[in-house]
Amino acid sequence: MNREKRTPVIAGNWKMKSGSPAEASALLGGLLEACPKAPACEVVVCPPATALTLAAETLRGSAIALGAHFAPSGAYTGEVSAAMLTGVGCTHVIIGHSERRQYFGETNETAGKRLAAAVAGGLCGILCVGESLEQREAGQEIETCAAQL
Repeated sequence: MNREKRTPVIAGNWKMKSGSPAEASALLGGLLEACPKAPACEVVVCPPATALTLAAETLRGSAIALGAHFAPSGAYTGEVSAAMLTGVGCTHVIIGHSERRQYFGETNETAGKRLAAAVAGGLCGILCVGESLEQREAGQEIETCAAQL
């Protein structure tokens, strides 16, 4: 079997760490300085929705891809759709992150549906998998991650 070598992906999940435009600009500037023009891996930064336009403008022409958090189109207050994300230059989305599972009731089934919708919307989905501390201590990390996949 001949398998193509996959390019590793390093994605930074920004979360809510830099709130102001000045903080976001400084963080993006530091990232551009630190990232080589032709990295050996795919580099993705996923800022909050409020920083997407600034990030898209700052990263344009660099080797760094833009990602975000995502929900399928619909009447979902506070969420961002694939069309909205691709419209500002996003190419990647984070789906199924542990915080979404823990605090917002994301399940393996809803994460799978969101992943399919993201791909159908032209985005590269980054599916997050992982176990809780309790699951790890109980020796359930392999079965937990396998179920999430």
